[in-house]
Amino acid sequence: MCAVMENNFEATRASGLSRLAAFAPHAGRDYSNNRNTDPGPGGGRTTSVLSPYLRRRLIVEHEAVAWADRAHGQQTAEKYVQEVFWRTYFKGHLETRPFLWTDYQRLAAEGHAQMRTNAGLRLAYEQATTGRTGIECLDDWALELTTENWLHNHTRMWFASIWIFTLRLPWALGADFFMRHLLDGDPASNTLSWRWVAGLHTRGKHYVARAENIRRYTDGRYNPAKLDEDPMPLDEPPVAGPVSIKPADKLPKGDAALLLHLDDLYPESLPLGSAKITRIGGLLAHADGAVERVRQFDRDAMADALSRASAHFGCEAALVAPGWSADLPVVAAYAPVGPSASALPKVAGVCRDWDTETWPHSKNGFFKVKTAIPRILARHPEWLSGD
Repeated sequence: MCAVMENNFEATRASGLSRLAAFAPHAGRDYSNNRNTDPGPGGGRTTSVLSPYLRRRLIVEHEAVAWADRAHGQQTAEKYVQEVFWRTYFKGHLETRPFLWTDYQRLAAEGHAQMRTNAGLRLAYEQATTGRTGIECLDDWALELTTENWLHNHTRMWFASIWIFTLRLPWALGADFFMRHLLDGDPASNTLSWRWVAGLHTRGKHYVARAENIRRYTDGRYNPAKLDEDPMPLDEPPVAGPVSIKPADKLPKGDAALLLHLDDLYPESLPLGSAKITRIGGLLAHADGAVERVRQFDRDAMADALSRASAHFGCEAALVAPGWSADLPVVAAYAPVGPSASALPKVAGVCRDWDTETWPHSKNGFFKVKTAIPRILARHPEWLSGD
């Protein structure tokens, strides 16, 4: 089992790197054998618990892969490396189907509107989100989410499945509940994971929470008796096919302003070409309804990135104010579908090689990404060498 890593997350790159170093010795067989087990709060960690840092790119994906590779080699660390690529796959998939994000937002808003007039739905939602359903495991997980702002990845799947198929609650309301409370709430991973559990991401293939599976992977803490273990997957009208991801923008030459956002807070490593950064701003675009602890983590992470960027580029860095860059062209890390992308003004987007290599394989299922991983890593030996 991995070393204990409690949820006292510090929103800095240094903290993310420290956690990565502590996890790396466990990124091989320990992770592969134990990653599905949720020992509960205070019971140790069986996953990396790095997602709050990866979600905001306080640390970047190839750093996580490199640490695992150096500790174990690609074959032994294969499962962990694949899980890192899953995050990139989800982002690339949502980039090719951005309407799935707006559809989720619409359904969540409609669900909240319905609760204002539908007392039954409102009561069921309140019971599910405050730990009063009578399903012990779900009730405990709801309280863990709202107090710790965290859930084990396997537990998130169980929770979503029980929410959808046993409680018969709208999937988008559940996804919205997660996005409001999770410190690592990611538009792509969260939306598409809920759709996958429901049977919408891979049409007709849903994830069913079973009592035996929950008992086994919670070390016997729970054995729920009243789950619907034979549900039909959800259905929806056919969705449109993938759209093309826009090509990379042409970067300005000479003086430019750099705009930071919450999807990429490692500006020191951005490939900026001949642009000379003389001013830096930070844009905070929180998830709709995000609770205060999540917003504070966002603010602290942005403050850390602005401080590092100021030292690296040798210029002032602060949250943006009106007119902050009126006299300069603006560059920013590419913002994938989500709150940052919606809030960004017109800028020259800088896309990282990690994304440009992986996203073209992400239009359909994960299998194409999975089979491409060795080729992608072979084309970029600098990622694994740390150069």
